[in-house]
Amino acid sequence: MLNVWSDKMTSLELAGLSFQKVDSGSVFIGEDKGGWIYAGQRPRHEVQLPEFYIMESQLTDEDLLEISKNIDIDVDSNRWDGEKLNTLLDYLTSQFQESNCLIEERNNWEIRCPSQGEWYASLQNKKITISTKTRELLSDGTSSNHRGAMMDGRPRKFEGFGPMQYHKASVEVHPSKIDITALSSIPMDRMNDGVLVRLVISPIRQGEIVKVPQNADFFSNIKVEVFWTFVLGIIPSFAIPIFRGMGSYATDGWVNLLFGGLCVGFVSGAFWRPRRPTIMFEQGEKITETLR
Repeated sequence: MLNVWSDKMTSLELAGLSFQKVDSGSVFIGEDKGGWIYAGQRPRHEVQLPEFYIMESQLTDEDLLEISKNIDIDVDSNRWDGEKLNTLLDYLTSQFQESNCLIEERNNWEIRCPSQGEWYASLQNKKITISTKTRELLSDGTSSNHRGAMMDGRPRKFEGFGPMQYHKASVEVHPSKIDITALSSIPMDRMNDGVLVRLVISPIRQGEIVKVPQNADFFSNIKVEVFWTFVLGIIPSFAIPIFRGMGSYATDGWVNLLFGGLCVGFVSGAFWRPRRPTIMFEQGEKITETLR
């Protein structure tokens, strides 16, 4: 059974699973570093989340063993595919809807894996425990960067066709450094070993959608790249032989110096460029359609 809902409640229990309350607030996701090796982690953006509930720990064999008394489900908590996850979610959703809790408009809440925003907000608020060398399933579809990401914490849907439509995003924790995480993907059309799952009870986002703008300021980025390639690559390439008293080479070998400067500028761009702007919630792209 689900505990009685109230504004003061800090946790609830459903089918033997405990959920911790995460207050509404904001979390920043992504990198603002300018080097192109960070392109897949940009842009850094704000996610504003409503109040929701999350499991402090991932599901265990014991949790699934208890649930298996009511449904037919594999009790190995480190093995998941889409069918197994949906079986569990359908059961918990029915338990939630049939409970005698005092949550208003229960149909406007859902049980699922956390979105990226919910996961990082929970970590920021110290509501979840994590371990090194783990891989945890999210409810988001896969993506190559944060362009088009949801800024209200709802799960991001995969945009496109092909095999990746069956993948879900996941968070991997560094093998030895618990404060370092990275996104990867898990193919949910087949069984996967070494995958952990935790769940949230979260309000279904309705109304206007706010997304990270799909397109960057292309011309501004080109101007920045040209400027810093010139400053860090081309200028030093010509200045060094001049300062060493080889001014004639700066004119006779200008093609080689130019090429070398361009190469240095390109390589420097991999690791350093000025930080990119953080996209605040108010700057998000607003869409009126419903993504469900």
